[in-house]
Amino acid sequence: MGGLATPAPCGGWESPITAGLLVAGAAAPGEVVVEGDRVWWSESRPDEGGRNVVLRDGVEAVPPGTNVRTLVHEYGGGAWWAFDGTLVYSLYDDQRLYRLDPDGPAGGGPVALTPEPGVLRGLRYADGRPTPDGCWYVCVREAHPGAGGPGGGSGGGPGGEPANEIVAVALDGSQRVEVLVSGPDFVSSPRISPDGRRLAWIQWDHPNLPWDDTELWLADLGDGVVSGVRRVGRGHGESFFQPEWRTDGVLHVVTDRDGWWHLHLLIGDGSLEQLTFGEFETATAQWVFGLSRYAFVGDEIWFARRMGGTDGLAVLRPDGGVDEVGMDATSIGSVAAMGGGVVAVVASWSAEPAVCSIGSGGVQVLSARRDLGLDAAWFPLPEAVRFPTSQGEEAHALVYPPTSPDHVVPDGERPPLIVLVHGGPTGSVRTHLQLSIAYWTSRGFVVADVDYRGSTGYGRPYRHRLRNGWGVLDVDDCVAVALFLAERGGVDGMRLAIRGGSAGGFTVLSALTFHDVFAAGASRYGVADLAALAADTHKFEARYLDRLVGRWPEDEAVYTARSPIHHTDRLSTPMLLLQGAEDPIVPPDQSRRMAEALRSRGVPCAYVEFPDEGHGFRKASNIVRALEAELAFFAQRFGFVPADDLPPLAVDGF
Repeated sequence: MGGLATPAPCGGWESPITAGLLVAGAAAPGEVVVEGDRVWWSESRPDEGGRNVVLRDGVEAVPPGTNVRTLVHEYGGGAWWAFDGTLVYSLYDDQRLYRLDPDGPAGGGPVALTPEPGVLRGLRYADGRPTPDGCWYVCVREAHPGAGGPGGGSGGGPGGEPANEIVAVALDGSQRVEVLVSGPDFVSSPRISPDGRRLAWIQWDHPNLPWDDTELWLADLGDGVVSGVRRVGRGHGESFFQPEWRTDGVLHVVTDRDGWWHLHLLIGDGSLEQLTFGEFETATAQWVFGLSRYAFVGDEIWFARRMGGTDGLAVLRPDGGVDEVGMDATSIGSVAAMGGGVVAVVASWSAEPAVCSIGSGGVQVLSARRDLGLDAAWFPLPEAVRFPTSQGEEAHALVYPPTSPDHVVPDGERPPLIVLVHGGPTGSVRTHLQLSIAYWTSRGFVVADVDYRGSTGYGRPYRHRLRNGWGVLDVDDCVAVALFLAERGGVDGMRLAIRGGSAGGFTVLSALTFHDVFAAGASRYGVADLAALAADTHKFEARYLDRLVGRWPEDEAVYTARSPIHHTDRLSTPMLLLQGAEDPIVPPDQSRRMAEALRSRGVPCAYVEFPDEGHGFRKASNIVRALEAELAFFAQRFGFVPADDLPPLAVDGF
């Protein structure tokens, strides 16, 4: 540091951003709950095997070793809530709810609130709130076949699927559970009015997901019972998000009835009045429970909004005007009111996510943000680009340049490119400092993080553009951005790579199968066989492909046409496959079959399976191993020598 940056071949730059640094001391903050002058939050710790903990004012508030995580919808979220000094949480080990009283872990230990299910983890709970009288905890319950439990019979819904219901769990430890809402395929966001007399929630049925066609419902709430159940409005094709009651009993909600996810308030029990307007979105895709993008602060509403691909914080005044909150932030989540401002999880291009209080006194960091020991000169600043793609349309990407205070790209060399494909596919790129991207840019790579058609943050038509087009339009966009960047001269057109996980892994496999643009690819737990995914996945996504591909099995020919596993005769691009052996969402057989097909054709391939991982890598050692395997693989393919001391990677066919 301190000297002039010297030219060096791309890929081989020395960098202090190691794979180990990504997880060393990392503690990703999650949900935030404000209780008076106390701030609670959760965080995920890769160094502890991906354990999720809850902290109160920065002090761990659960017994040692406790993993607070729910598996409702498999993706979870909303695993805990705090009130009156009491913590209610879902224990990952058995998925039961527990109550921990104000004295904390030393005050007598947790009390089980829900009964032991007939099968391990067969009764799961999420997204709860207490009633004002402190008698009940109203939440979502997912009952799997054979689980049993009060109000659930033998457990499970039609066709052997789990049953998703809203239940009231007694907080006195009696393990009494009463079913309040049943029948819909899915329910979320049960929210109780301040007087405890009304309940609002969101529900939807197959083949919809929460960003498709959902419904907002109300009911009168009694002592463990509901009555007067009614639906709000009669529209179709809108997505509701985060119903919340103001202190005066007025219900607010986000919905996209005008094409963008905007704030609305309920007038009476029937109509909604729109409060915000413009080409921005307050909601995000509800893959997990417990998301919060706005909060009531006095007579104002403070809300996060995504505009032009990044987040900002704004205030809706009582007169309808909107003011920007000036702060260094490009990513905002878990918004909760506190005093005259809010507490939220905030991040920027130069700072990882942290729990921060935001108000008239500025921004104060509350959670311990790890000291990376790095100058900001290592952190890449992306360029937001719109690029032409197929069918005369445009798509979006964040393009990160090679970034190092020690090295620059030599004259006459163009850097290699990694096209990064986010999961979902209904989702979006992350808009803050990611060491997983800086890992590549600090070694001389360009990274293009693609918000392909179907991504969120650009309005409902763009979000739904991928309907019947998954495996085609998303792939076209990833190919198009690579060619766009190569044609404008910023990257080496002969050294184009693509990597992604889950749905992004499917896009990787499809791009390498049906196009001859990329020279290498890395797929993490990617889908190779759409038909197998349709036949063997969990309830939440069981009909997802009806919208993205076509009805199964009626449209079997389309599934076959778009599944890479059926077109391995077209494969010639070297590939790395990374997979968790315990993955319930994309079963490992998908990656195993793809690896075998590549080997049988003599295409260079490496397959790494992690026996102790599910969907998404949570454990520090596995995160490190996966990233180092990618670097080793791309180095072999592109012919550079990494400065890192990497473990050997066995590649068949090289």
